[in-house]
Amino acid sequence: MTDAVSATPSSSSRHAQDRLHQPFRLVVAAVELVLAVVSGWAVTWCWGNAVGTMTIRANDGAELVSRVYEGDWIGLAFACAAVAALLTVDAARQAVLGVRTRRWRRRRSSRPA
Repeated sequence: MTDAVSATPSSSSRHAQDRLHQPFRLVVAAVELVLAVVSGWAVTWCWGNAVGTMTIRANDGAELVSRVYEGDWIGLAFACAAVAALLTVDAARQAVLGVRTRRWRRRRSSRPA
């Protein structure tokens, strides 16, 4: 014979689970996705500013073309990419917590004891 009290979750754990399910988290997820898109745009903008060309004419008339990479802009591009990735992962987490269904409750069996 099993104890009926041990089969049901405690009221404090049920309260904690209900506290996680909050539909406003979908709004938070949408805002985070918009911020991730803005951060992704910032990555491309920073990377475009990081790469430049330098043209030098030598005394003999030869033209030397070099690419110059600026470390500050590249570092900022990587930082924006990391922020975009974190925002995307957290937006997925918020969306899951916002739409998750509640736990199914066991129905008492109608079988006679």
